[in-house]
Amino acid sequence: MAANPSLSHSSYSSSSSASCYSSSPYHRCMLSCPPSTYLFRKSLSFGFCSETPRILTLRSQARNLGHGVSSLASDGDGFASKVSTNFGENDASNVSSVSSSPACSVIDFLNICHRLKTTKRKGWVNHGIKGPESIADHMYRMALMALIAGDLPGVNRERCIKIAIVHDIAEAIVGDITPSDGVPKEEKSRLEQAALNEMCEVLGGGSRAEEIKELWAEYENNSSIEANLIKDFDKVEMILQALEYETEHGKVLDEFFLSTAGKFQTEIGKKWAAEITKRRNSRLRSR
Repeated sequence: MAANPSLSHSSYSSSSSASCYSSSPYHRCMLSCPPSTYLFRKSLSFGFCSETPRILTLRSQARNLGHGVSSLASDGDGFASKVSTNFGENDASNVSSVSSSPACSVIDFLNICHRLKTTKRKGWVNHGIKGPESIADHMYRMALMALIAGDLPGVNRERCIKIAIVHDIAEAIVGDITPSDGVPKEEKSRLEQAALNEMCEVLGGGSRAEEIKELWAEYENNSSIEANLIKDFDKVEMILQALEYETEHGKVLDEFFLSTAGKFQTEIGKKWAAEITKRRNSRLRSR
């Protein structure tokens, strides 16, 4: 898991608030497609307020990304389906900024984040793990790691927790893009940046949205000691989950340990990873 399936093709709407958005030019559930292109369109309408709500139209064109391999998406049950996550300038999501109260913007944003709870981490799906963790599960335990880690000189614990909470937030839209999808790192970053910008626009901008962007960029660029630590916790959480799945499902998940070996940047990351590896080796010897 490049730390991972999103964008199902259903449309969400609230029948009780149909009058709020029926006249909006952005509310489109079905649109015609060019004959040469099969275009998936998903309209997420968050009509929980009495005002005209924001409409987020996510459009994903089924085209190949890098090396001829399209990104794999998964529905909430972890079943993968091929869709592209193209959020280029011309194919970007459109968000209407028509009258929306702060409370409405917050609920709209949180509705998008709901997908973090339902989207399964693709690495586990690809290995046939039944009932695998979600993206939110992964981020939550990383935040706990930041909370319980001992005091480290020069490290802002609160900032670490915040980075852990938001580092995969764009996957609510683009899904969990893994190395097996063949999407170049630069393209993956571009897709996630575009998705993050859309989410922050739905939130209504302002200081909180800017903070989310800043935290995400800090992690993405590995540009602080806090980012270094959370990068390590990302790997630690993954190999700990791999060990747990090996124990629960009787599998051998070598690739997760091999892909992270020697890549930890901090002493605490190295120590925690060594403890997990020691327990795994002891378990493998006793089989």
